Amino acid sequence: MSGSQKGALKVRLLQLKCHFTWKLLLRDTDPEELEGRLYDQLTFLVTKNKYMVYNLLAYVMHLKRDYTKAIENLQKAEELIKENNPDGTDQKYLVTYANYAWVFYYLNQYEDAQKYIEKVEKICKELKDKPDVSEIYGEKAWSLLKFCGQYYEDAKQCFEKALELEPEDPEWITGYATVVYRLEKFNGRYCPASKCKSLDLLKRAVEKNPNDAVVKALLALKLQDLDRTDEGRPYIEEAIKQAPNLPYLLRYVSMFYRRAGMIDEALRVLKTALDLIPNSGFLHHQVGICYRQKYLNQENQRHGNPYRGQTEARELNDLIQNAIFHFEKTLKFKKAFVYAYVDLANMYCEAKEYQKAEDTFRAVMAFTTLIEEEKQQIYYNYGKFKEYHMKSEAEAIDYYKKSLQFPILRRERECVEKSLKRISSKKIRNNLHDAEGFALLGFVHKTKGERNEAIDCYEKALKYDPYNEEYVSELCELKLMI
Repeated sequence: MSGSQKGALKVRLLQLKCHFTWKLLLRDTDPEELEGRLYDQLTFLVTKNKYMVYNLLAYVMHLKRDYTKAIENLQKAEELIKENNPDGTDQKYLVTYANYAWVFYYLNQYEDAQKYIEKVEKICKELKDKPDVSEIYGEKAWSLLKFCGQYYEDAKQCFEKALELEPEDPEWITGYATVVYRLEKFNGRYCPASKCKSLDLLKRAVEKNPNDAVVKALLALKLQDLDRTDEGRPYIEEAIKQAPNLPYLLRYVSMFYRRAGMIDEALRVLKTALDLIPNSGFLHHQVGICYRQKYLNQENQRHGNPYRGQTEARELNDLIQNAIFHFEKTLKFKKAFVYAYVDLANMYCEAKEYQKAEDTFRAVMAFTTLIEEEKQQIYYNYGKFKEYHMKSEAEAIDYYKKSLQFPILRRERECVEKSLKRISSKKIRNNLHDAEGFALLGFVHKTKGERNEAIDCYEKALKYDPYNEEYVSELCELKLMI
């Protein structure tokens, strides 16, 4: 094939709607971890759309440059479509055939690539009265949802498009409810009840999919989020009866139990799930969180009685080590799980393994793809590490301020504000002329949009340190904003 013919072929490929044109970027996922998750789904999930999982697996094999396995997965996708769609239209093949075309292109088998492009074009001509196909939007949405959290918003828009075309399709209803639920909680976001949209969507998904135990568990968790645990409990119990050995259900059941204070029940459920999927980073993370919670509960009970006997000390150390073990396991299987790094570093602090904590914080801060929510949490926790364990107040202030620069409203932001106010109050209490204390308080007011209070604080800071360029700059900027 000549260079011009190859260029023309590439143009036709780029017009196809499939995983290769949906901008599923390698930098946003760990192919090994994603491959493992997808194989687990093929093993445990009961769905008529397993062909979509094989299609995504084929793309993951492309990311790994394993085109033999890519072809094998596309063949399995094609077989499943034939089995489940004996009398239906050919539109379900569109994504699979388009993926075939791209794989053959990468294999330099250009005639085969062209053959599959022509198959796609033939189906599209037959669907000329239907320029949009719900299956394409739905499959894209599920793929985005499974690929990584940063794609959730795009997945939501695709499910909306699919539902515009087929408003009563149970798969798209469930997918839409799931992604809205995840977005409301994404990266620790807080969604007040007045803005919660997923509750009604999940209720509708349960009505449309009465045999879907996982969506019932999500509904139970959403009710729990809204302080309606008692309403959520029947959904959890019903879901367990339906699918007692489904690991995807059990992970949500364990979350429900843990948040209800039933830590041992949560651990029992997680052990069952780990027996089924021992390499699940998500499950190991949940186990680690449970052990951490047991440790914190015992520590809180001990505050009224500072004496610690050998038995209690050993029990606490066992809880710390169990949490560390499972957080380390998490990162073995989910190497880019940002929040697991933070959890592990904090537990290293409890074990007084400060160099390991430092190395873990440094490792996650070196990630080049961190989003604002992740940076906010990392900087806050690193600031705590510097203040309480390294006794470096200056470094703590620096990282608290870095955390506060992000406007996202979440628990970490409130904690940072309290920490900076506490430090500034201590400085002013110890020295009424402490310029840094007033400047620090001014910084907090500024980030909260309280300009007049911030100006007052920076003016006091300059009164006691009149030549400080940072304070002058901050004060000028604030006055210009009024």
